[in-house]
Amino acid sequence: MDRSGSSSRSNRFPLTNTIDLLTFLRTRRSVRRFKPDPVPDSVIREILHAATFAPSAHNRQPWRFVVLTDQRMKTSLARAMEAEFARDLEKDGLSGETIKKRIDRSRERMTNTPVVILLCVDMTEMDVYPDSKRRKAEYIIATQSSANAGMQLLLAAHAEGLGGVWVCSPMFAQKTVQEVLNISMAWEPQAMFLLGYPLEAPAARDRKQLDEITKFITDIEAKIS
Repeated sequence: MDRSGSSSRSNRFPLTNTIDLLTFLRTRRSVRRFKPDPVPDSVIREILHAATFAPSAHNRQPWRFVVLTDQRMKTSLARAMEAEFARDLEKDGLSGETIKKRIDRSRERMTNTPVVILLCVDMTEMDVYPDSKRRKAEYIIATQSSANAGMQLLLAAHAEGLGGVWVCSPMFAQKTVQEVLNISMAWEPQAMFLLGYPLEAPAARDRKQLDEITKFITDIEAKIS
């Protein structure tokens, strides 16, 4: 500590140029079309390793990952999931033609992606409570923790020059995904990431204005008794 009470430079976190970091964060895009080039295993492992540095409730790190690069496995998973997808779309009252188009597009995206990474949450090491209120809260913070890892995974992929997109479809076919991939029932599928070298760089999409989504509370406005 120096005389001002601040930590010495050697004890501080290493800093990245703020402008460069903000530019990096703002240039991540959801990419759905990829080159056929394979992604080296070393790059995939680097991305996953970076994802594990995400914050988590109680530091329990409840995220779990399943990596698919084999074309047969990607196709098997896509085929199994599309059956449930079709049933859900039928319940929505969509026409057979519309359902087929959506299913074909979903299958094409998954099977034409060099890397598919499934994100799961595992409650095994989370706290257990006797009441439903805290059990629900514990499950939510576990899924939030896994989502943190998912976002960090996408940013790590961006840093490696890869494109990626977050897909929620495993949430609607959790048991099917578990059975097809032969993973533990404790690993609950939450999301799926499609990764690869981007075929194109999508343009930035409009963002809501801060004033629309944020409330700044001042000392005058905060009436605390």
